Amino acid sequence: MQDRIKRLKSALVEFARKRDWEQFHTPKNLAMAMSVEAAEVVEIFQWLTDAQSRRLGPRDAARLADELADTYIYLLRLAAHYDIDLIDAAVRKLRKSARKYPVGKARGRALKYTEL
Repeated sequence: MQDRIKRLKSALVEFARKRDWEQFHTPKNLAMAMSVEAAEVVEIFQWLTDAQSRRLGPRDAARLADELADTYIYLLRLAAHYDIDLIDAAVRKLRKSARKYPVGKARGRALKYTEL
């Protein structure tokens, strides 16, 4: 998996370089673009019921894949700017969350850790 992410990062850098887009890929712009793409993910689900959201049709599933990919691309570019290994960061965050939300207190509850 790490190899695939590394190759994707390189491809993204090359894609932007060939188009002279590095000048636009500042941390601020990448964060804003990622937020816009995440909002487009939300838009797919906006008026669906919970049941409908669990079973998207092929057209909406394809749209979702595109918007998730856009969000992921900007996330990777932003993380690369700060030399953040997202897998390591996610593992560390999962450990923190496990401490904040111990199974005995959090199981079956949607409360924030400060409300447990």
